Amino acid sequence: MPKQISRRKFLKSAIALSTLPLIASAEQKKTKESLKFIHITDSHMDLADNDSVDALKLAVNFINKNYSDLDFVLFGGDNFNNNVAGDKDALIFKKICDKLKMPYYAVRGNKESSPKGDNEISLAAFQKMFVNDREVKTSAKDWLLEKKGYNILGLDSCIEHQNNGRYSKETLAFAEKTLRNGKPTVILNHHPYTNYWGGTEEKDIHKYVLNNTKEAQKQLFQYNNLILTLSGHKHIDSVTKVKDVTVIVTRGFIRPKDLDMYPMRYIELSENEINEKLIYTA
Repeated sequence: MPKQISRRKFLKSAIALSTLPLIASAEQKKTKESLKFIHITDSHMDLADNDSVDALKLAVNFINKNYSDLDFVLFGGDNFNNNVAGDKDALIFKKICDKLKMPYYAVRGNKESSPKGDNEISLAAFQKMFVNDREVKTSAKDWLLEKKGYNILGLDSCIEHQNNGRYSKETLAFAEKTLRNGKPTVILNHHPYTNYWGGTEEKDIHKYVLNNTKEAQKQLFQYNNLILTLSGHKHIDSVTKVKDVTVIVTRGFIRPKDLDMYPMRYIELSENEINEKLIYTA
């Protein structure tokens, strides 16, 4: 004869069973897909230098062959030297990068914002070519990509016709508004936040360090969900911490370690965990 279950035990078992889907649901929310990408900065592609063009082609082939599962590639400025009339160099840069098997996104560096003449690519032309018609939201000079629960903020730190950089009030406001959505956030820009190489000349520091870095750090680095920044400009590699933010400056692509060994950084994000390494094309 089956053993009878008391009403109290029956209700207790029913409650326990009813909570199982909720527990599973909570665990699923904790599980987030990893985000994988490569950061390339300061490629300085120059049509007067065939090696620089070949180097970019080499990088695209290398990524397609060895990292075909990336979510995207980020280009961090000074992508091409912007020193020929019209947009010929920009078009060739785009033609090469369009062969990537994954999306790519770019911000300007001082080379794109300080051309030597009056006919080179402008901000509007750069955005039309590299920002518009992409999976991004734009705000003035800046853009936002939301991917797998992360914010990727492309911030333009350039001052027109200058080598030094500064965030505008509009850029800071856009970044802070984005950070308020609470998602883990990565900032991509060109000018680094710190004098990480230990420079002593004021002129050198003014040229390379974001000019209003104290303001930017005070306003943006207070957010716990800002987990990573990616910059370039100085061509010297660095991985440090500012408050709880991992601050990376990737070695300039233009500075190969050896023959055909052009540098870039592989990054994988999982929740707030950051795995990164400097890699080379050979």
